[in-house]
Amino acid sequence: MTPVGSGSSIVRGSWPDGLEQAFTAYEEALARDDTAVLDALFEPGEGTLRGDDAGLLRGHDRISAFRSARGGVAARTIVSVDVQQLTPDAVLVVAVSAFAAGGRGLQTQLWCRTDGEWRIRTAHVTGRPRAFDRAVWRVVGDPLLRGASAGPLVGVRVAVKDLFAVRGQVVGAGNPTWERSAPTAPRSAPAVQDLLDAGADVTGIARTDEFAYALSGRNPHTGAPPNGADPERIGGGSTSGPASAVALGQADVGLGTDTAGSLRVPASYQGLWGLRTTYGAVPRDDLLPLAQSFDTVGWLTRGPSVLAAVAAVALPAAPTPLDDGPLLVSDALLAAVEPDTRAAFDTWLTAQGRPVRHVELPDLDVLAETLRVVQAAEAWRNDGAWVSAHPGALGADVATRFAAAETVSAADEAAARNQLGLLRRRVREVLGGGVLCLPTVPGPAPRRTATDDAVLRTRTATLRMTAVAGIGGLPAVSAPLLTVDGAPVGVCLVGPAGSDRALIDLATSSAGGASSPAPHQNGTT
Repeated sequence: MTPVGSGSSIVRGSWPDGLEQAFTAYEEALARDDTAVLDALFEPGEGTLRGDDAGLLRGHDRISAFRSARGGVAARTIVSVDVQQLTPDAVLVVAVSAFAAGGRGLQTQLWCRTDGEWRIRTAHVTGRPRAFDRAVWRVVGDPLLRGASAGPLVGVRVAVKDLFAVRGQVVGAGNPTWERSAPTAPRSAPAVQDLLDAGADVTGIARTDEFAYALSGRNPHTGAPPNGADPERIGGGSTSGPASAVALGQADVGLGTDTAGSLRVPASYQGLWGLRTTYGAVPRDDLLPLAQSFDTVGWLTRGPSVLAAVAAVALPAAPTPLDDGPLLVSDALLAAVEPDTRAAFDTWLTAQGRPVRHVELPDLDVLAETLRVVQAAEAWRNDGAWVSAHPGALGADVATRFAAAETVSAADEAAARNQLGLLRRRVREVLGGGVLCLPTVPGPAPRRTATDDAVLRTRTATLRMTAVAGIGGLPAVSAPLLTVDGAPVGVCLVGPAGSDRALIDLATSSAGGASSPAPHQNGTT
């Protein structure tokens, strides 16, 4: 890169001694993704800040971790630089960038001199405008499909998980190879059409983990949708794109699926309200299946009132009532969560002012393993032939999962399916008409810099908790009622079959009557 000030860019203002060299060194390090030099040019300590459209990073170590995972920046040149000296040792530098692939960006940096060395104390980056975030969306419209002109959901924007048929579109299933040969849907899935008939607009089709066979939200083909509540953490999946769209304010409702936690996990990670409906309560026609014994339809929202409005449209009018007796807790489930999450949950539970009854569920490992085996057998039956015919088409994580699914024998499946029936009856007997309360997941979302092994361990721990509702075929609401390490963690309420709408009401009262933000109207939120 040619140093700024040498004719390659317009410079307004004067560089103090040494600052132009430091700025040029920073730009050159960006171009070659030299994270060691970039780290050295940011001030050490917790007071260093870096912000962009995803949020604010505080502290040199967190900025360094983000930079290490980013993988460099797009090729660009500096068009102009404005230099404003605030004090002899503090200078504001505002630079305009032109990207080789088109578009311009802006970076604002506060450079401070300590012991003769210039370093960045605060930076804010504005990237080139994007038509839409491809990590979040596959297809976006204005809207993509318009809903009825009247109805209870007029003005509500919906992000549809890329598993549901949307009229005139293909189902991409989170995989570009699958998407290229998928047929165009002649009609929308009933779960989509019900929302359209009630007046909601479909904003677009949002990303999913490949074939919904993951919980992390990391798609190897399109990237990980951002966590709208904490940009340093993963967003969760497999209803990943709809969750991010709702958390970022780009949609009001995320229409998704939950087989083993695919709605509840991103709801907890991103501070959203999420409902996994009673198994079979919402039609699954024209929905690409993962595992038919567990797949359910559900929704994500920023608050309970919109969630309740959607449930009123899509679920039976007379919900199963809930017992008004003690709240149910499982010591085994509470032992499975991280200590700080357990402490926050205990505080919340005490604040409810209701008696608590401890119940004994079937062994959590048995629940999780039974779900895993039946899910794997069905996933392979659904997609195994395609996976075999397209080697290399899947990302490593999901490919490993399908490889394990291929090894499930007919005898393994039969044994697990027999166990499933027994466990489902037992889970339902334990709950009766009561409500089981637990943290939705073991703790806050893993950080984006977490290793694959760490994310896998979190998945394993999470499945021990989410399998309760999955095995039971029961409705579960995740409400963003806890904060742990500055990040959201959901409280999950699991109730008897058919109690979906009553669970939303109970969760709302547990949150102190919190309401949803107003839905999108006339281009605003």
